[in-house]
Amino acid sequence: MTRIIAGFAGSLTLAVPSAGTRPTSDRVREAIFSALESRDLIDGARVLDLYAGTGALGLEAASRGAASVTLVDNSVAATSACRRNASHISKAAPKRRSVAIEVSGSPVQAFVTGARQFWDIVFIDPPYELGAAEVAHNLEALVPRLDPGAVVVLERSSRDPAPVMPDGLELDRRKDYGDTSLYWLSPTT
Repeated sequence: MTRIIAGFAGSLTLAVPSAGTRPTSDRVREAIFSALESRDLIDGARVLDLYAGTGALGLEAASRGAASVTLVDNSVAATSACRRNASHISKAAPKRRSVAIEVSGSPVQAFVTGARQFWDIVFIDPPYELGAAEVAHNLEALVPRLDPGAVVVLERSSRDPAPVMPDGLELDRRKDYGDTSLYWLSPTT
């Protein structure tokens, strides 16, 4: 069962497609959001969740105070789940607390390449079988769309080699949680 951990939608259960997704565990999501909250990065943030699956990462950010969230996944089942979950989060929001949630069924690379907005927090949780070259292309396309203080959190299998950093992004740290590795990236200054 995948659920929102905290914030105004805390404990809300999320729809999960029957196949094709690997939701980020509660333990890993809690670690991500503890780190983001300790740096006071969520409140009012513009958040992008790539390879969103259920939308759990982006919607967790919405529940904890993000101003806008964009969920991107080209799987029809995932996009449908994201739309249902986004609707539940929007309905749970307090009347004076609105959050803009957008769901896109575009391929990730096409979405990022064509984007005109800027983001403060980006979650990238591609299928583990997605090749390193495609992940590198995603990161490269993101660089001009990041605010200077942005944070990119990339989730990969701990068995995979470290991602190749494009010009404009640097690795802040790596943290492993069993089979999952989180790479914390930031724009170079």
